[in-house]
Amino acid sequence: MIPILEVKNLQKSFGETAVLKDINFSMEEGEAVSVIGSSGSGKTTLLRCLNFLETPDGGSISVNGNALFDAKGPGAKSEAEIRKNRLHFGLVFQNFNLFPQYTALENVCLAPKLASDGSAEAAAAIRKQAEELLDQMGLSDRMGNYPHQLSGGQQQRVAIARALALHPDILCFDEPTSALDPELTGEVLKVIRGLAEQKMTMIIVTHEMAFAHDVSDRVIFMDGGVIVEQGSPADVMEHPKEERTRQFLANYSKA
Repeated sequence: MIPILEVKNLQKSFGETAVLKDINFSMEEGEAVSVIGSSGSGKTTLLRCLNFLETPDGGSISVNGNALFDAKGPGAKSEAEIRKNRLHFGLVFQNFNLFPQYTALENVCLAPKLASDGSAEAAAAIRKQAEELLDQMGLSDRMGNYPHQLSGGQQQRVAIARALALHPDILCFDEPTSALDPELTGEVLKVIRGLAEQKMTMIIVTHEMAFAHDVSDRVIFMDGGVIVEQGSPADVMEHPKEERTRQFLANYSKA
């Protein structure tokens, strides 16, 4: 079976600093993978490379067997090709990144409208889908609200609906609860848990260790720009093989 995502020898440096060093992993369709590690370990840069917000310096990224990026292949792709490649991934940011001038419904509709043929039929279908997604997020009574009228947890749920609206192959979360008050964290984690139960293919960069253990099919521990260890949540988080993994988990449990 061809993996839905395959990353080989991915590398990225900023100046003299190597942030990603030969990253290798693959994912099956319907799998939820959590990426854990200390700040500065390369987790966010990995997501940004997958979403083509950063251009890797080496390696390759393939989705469903199709190479979206190969450093050994042809030169730089056009902006149109990069935008097309991004459609394979949906990214939910730490800080929501909603457009303040648009309502929740308009935020979710915006990208599909830009990608549509502009017909009235398409607009109606896009609106219907956006309403269904916001209802799925528990926000059916907040569709007409602007971001400043929503709590942080509600804004993040709008952001999740927006990411789902383009039907990505893989949904990526970059520390989705880091900007939330503790009492709002649970509502966002509940939504992500529900997506995992629906077998949405997901990569979740998170500092919520208990959540990563419970919701993930696999956990990747990164440190210093490399994958130190990966495996089932029980293997990595309960019986880690590498000393660096044990140190991280021990320090985290004391925090």
